Amino acid sequence: MTPPFPLPLPMRRALDLARAAEAAGEVPIGAVVTLDGRIIGEGENRNRRDNDPTAHAEIVALRAAATLLGDFRLTGCDLWVTLEPCPMCAGAISHARIARLYYAAADPKGGAIEQGPRLYAQPQCLHRPDVYGGIGGKEASALLRGFFAARR
Repeated sequence: MTPPFPLPLPMRRALDLARAAEAAGEVPIGAVVTLDGRIIGEGENRNRRDNDPTAHAEIVALRAAATLLGDFRLTGCDLWVTLEPCPMCAGAISHARIARLYYAAADPKGGAIEQGPRLYAQPQCLHRPDVYGGIGGKEASALLRGFFAARR
């Protein structure tokens, strides 16, 4: 079934990046940072390729955007990601001062936004982006299911 409206371009790009990660043997997750509707950073999971436990798609995209802007504060930027961020990525999103977080699929095992620790609901969290989940969730979930089914 197709969604009642087309996916926004940033989420479509994030899904393309997730497919590229899968083709490289990585868990298929992609992320895009936008500012005023323009893509300024993107990333895909690179843990295995880079031998880096922090090379999650969100971190790669945040680093690219920060480098482009010359500032680690990404105030006014949005992040689009294909899977609900983990605690590490949720913390980085908060520290970067991302304005809005859009994610596709919920992650009951490792998510930290609406699952698990619910980082942004904690009083210690100093910045809370607006959060919108489920955009492209069916597509992202299908990618992840297919990836893991092929490895079982």
